[in-house]
Amino acid sequence: MAVEPRPIDPFGVRAVQIGTAAFAVACLGLLPFWGRLQTDGHLWWVWTCLVGTGLGLVGIDICRRRQDRTTDDPGRPE
Repeated sequence: MAVEPRPIDPFGVRAVQIGTAAFAVACLGLLPFWGRLQTDGHLWWVWTCLVGTGLGLVGIDICRRRQDRTTDDPGRPE
């Protein structure tokens, strides 16, 4: 008798939250090296992390809205 596995999050909220957190942590980790990154021409790494964090926050909102819309009215087609 096998145990049924729990379904993954079909709305992707958890995945987007983890990705956003990873970008934010990477950005904070790069900030102490701002001067060196600028000197070496790698300052775009910081901007990439900031954009990833910003887009992730937008993505979290989109995923949550989709989840709320779907769970509020289960008979409604997507």
